[in-house]
Amino acid sequence: MSNSVKVALVTFALAIGCLAQDTLVTVTSKGREKVASAEVDKIYLSACSAVQREFGSSKAVRPELALVLGADKEGVDLVRKTIFLVKWDRELFAQGVVLLGFQDLLSPQRRMIMARQAVGSADETVNVGEIAK
Repeated sequence: MSNSVKVALVTFALAIGCLAQDTLVTVTSKGREKVASAEVDKIYLSACSAVQREFGSSKAVRPELALVLGADKEGVDLVRKTIFLVKWDRELFAQGVVLLGFQDLLSPQRRMIMARQAVGSADETVNVGEIAK
């Protein structure tokens, strides 16, 4: 085998190894709760795709997030982008990914613009009862 073929094979093997270590979701476990990273990644990608389809985004939805298993209670920390589950639950995990994926679609600037528009629209609205007075 020539040296260039050997170098190509080694490079390919290293690239595959790096890809295998690159997980989509950081999973930590408090206690005995375990889940296969392949299942976590599969649900993560499916939920991200659903958000992208639902909102017609051309931008790929791939929020960086963490999953904590064995938490005291279920929840999502939007600031830390962390999903907390008492035990592994595919549906609850998918719901958390959808929330974080939707949040990822809107930049902080876009959220601020939408909030200002909502307040402005509320100020322009008049209650019918107020007109009759």
